[in-house]
Amino acid sequence: MAPGLGFSKWWAKDNSRKGTPVVVTMENPNYSVLEIDGPDEAFRPVDKDRGKNAKQYTWVLLLKAHRAVNCVSWVGNLMWALLGSVKKRLIFGEGVAMEESEKSGKSKLLFRLILTFLLMALSFLAFEVFAHLNDYIAPLIVSLSNFCVALFLIQSLDRMILCLGCFWIKYKKVKPTVEKEPFKSNDLEGVGFDYPMVLVQIPMCNEKEVYEQSISAVCQLDWPKERLLIQVLDDSDDESIQWLIKAEVTKWSQKGVNIIYRHRLVRTGYKAGNLKSAMNCDYVKDYEFVAIFDADFQPNPDFLKLTVPHFKDNPELGLVQARWTFVNKDENLLTRLQNINLCFHFEVEQQVNGVFLNFFGFNGTAGVWRIKALEESGGWLERTTVEDMDIAVRAHLNGWKFIFVNDVKVLCELPESYEAYKKQQHRWHSGPMHLFRLCLPAIITSKITFFKKANLILLFFLLRKLILPFYSFTLFCIILPLTMFVPEAELPLWVICYVPVFMSFLNILPSPGSFPFIVPYLLFENTMSVTKFNAMISGLFKLGSSYEWVVTKKAGRSSESDLLAVEERESKAMNHHTQLLRGTSDSGLSELNKLKGHQEATPPKPPTKKTNKIFKKELTLAFLLLTAAFRSLLSAQGVHFYFLLFQGVTFLLVGLDLIGEQMS
Repeated sequence: MAPGLGFSKWWAKDNSRKGTPVVVTMENPNYSVLEIDGPDEAFRPVDKDRGKNAKQYTWVLLLKAHRAVNCVSWVGNLMWALLGSVKKRLIFGEGVAMEESEKSGKSKLLFRLILTFLLMALSFLAFEVFAHLNDYIAPLIVSLSNFCVALFLIQSLDRMILCLGCFWIKYKKVKPTVEKEPFKSNDLEGVGFDYPMVLVQIPMCNEKEVYEQSISAVCQLDWPKERLLIQVLDDSDDESIQWLIKAEVTKWSQKGVNIIYRHRLVRTGYKAGNLKSAMNCDYVKDYEFVAIFDADFQPNPDFLKLTVPHFKDNPELGLVQARWTFVNKDENLLTRLQNINLCFHFEVEQQVNGVFLNFFGFNGTAGVWRIKALEESGGWLERTTVEDMDIAVRAHLNGWKFIFVNDVKVLCELPESYEAYKKQQHRWHSGPMHLFRLCLPAIITSKITFFKKANLILLFFLLRKLILPFYSFTLFCIILPLTMFVPEAELPLWVICYVPVFMSFLNILPSPGSFPFIVPYLLFENTMSVTKFNAMISGLFKLGSSYEWVVTKKAGRSSESDLLAVEERESKAMNHHTQLLRGTSDSGLSELNKLKGHQEATPPKPPTKKTNKIFKKELTLAFLLLTAAFRSLLSAQGVHFYFLLFQGVTFLLVGLDLIGEQMS
């Protein structure tokens, strides 16, 4: 019979201290001797004053290390599970109805952005810890910061000198003038005798939106028809666009305009190859000057009468460049900011260099060249994407002079989407560095003066094409946010605030109506430094994108005069179409009829919202700047925080393609 519960407690109480003590001894013991007084003695806590041997310490440390590894592993598994859940939620979760492929692609992209942000936050945390433990990171950043600040001051001084030169030109009212009217004649039978032979070229490629207004404007130039020839140089690879341009050329040809259509079978060399092919025609030798207009340019009828007279009695003059003006400068914020840049470029840079140096970079359009200057300088070369700057540098090395006429303005169009503007800026900044590699030996060995060589190498190429994007990107997009984690490299207030604002104010002076946009302009220019720096590196080291040409997308905006002429053109459309059909060949007539039938059968599509692109570089820098802004907020650095915050938000807006036109 088992004892009751009370008996068991009494038995345990009375016999808890009973028993025979056991002492175990060993010869040459490797372990300490332990005396056990009872069955539970081994499990009692050890006295604090009792010593521990090395093996016990080893096991304790191993146990703690094992627990730490388990903790880290658990945290890692938790984070991985969380990211997996987020990824599954983004990819397979229910949402707005859309195509499965598009949904999966956008979800994966958003997941990558979240993952990138987390990794960047962890990397900056690790960088800050490493910076505190290392003594040679801060001196390196400080040295780079001082170098960029020095470049920044040199470039700012160059801008100030250009602005002072512009003020002097305005004060003295210095501008190229023609002493007398060279084409005025009292002999009615001899009208046109003194007019030189002028060739007008319109290079284009798939310019469906702007070809009509460009050809129309050039065909209305006020110049004797027998002394003017217009070449429409079409590089389009779309046959429907080719036939539309042919129809427009035929229409003006039947009106008595000397205009011809040219299409290359071998389309190499982009615009330079197109112009080179046109200049190889036999009839070009009969012409003395050539005027070039891109497809979106609309010159006024008096353009040639305002530019060509400058060549008379000036045999050393090789180029007359006119100024651009923009039909869509007030279309959106992006076009307003572009207008600020280009107004400064023409009003200050081109005008000052033209007056004091008789040299500037040809803008590729809205200019008149002496054909002899082109031929003696080697003609158009296909080696870069900035063929206009290439021919200008080679002509300058051969002693030809340039004139910039600020009063002659040619209407054109600005890119309205950030994607188109970014591709344009990439070409404009990669080409000069590629050209610098090619032209440097020729500049050094040329016979021009040392001052002109120094101007070409140090100012024209290095300072304005290389140093400007380098310090702008490095100083304001990389070093400034890093100074929030490396206090020793903190930038002074005048570097990040006073001097940039003052320089932005100088840039806006040529377009005073844009003064309210001074802060967005400053932030946007720093944002564009990413694209310009990348383009500069690709051109300097001849990377894959250094010889990439993407035609800038146009919207086909019309000026006020064009809109007033729409009704008149539509009223005469039937008569023009009838004349066109009479003057077209059988094959051309069939193609035009097919094209017309296809256009009539296809219902017009309503404008659709363009899918915003994601620009990863801009978004990466947005996370960097916003993280640095948060770090600056914790450090109570006022102006640094606001600059980093606004600059980070600007990068975020641009990276998400929320600036510029969004309609396709």
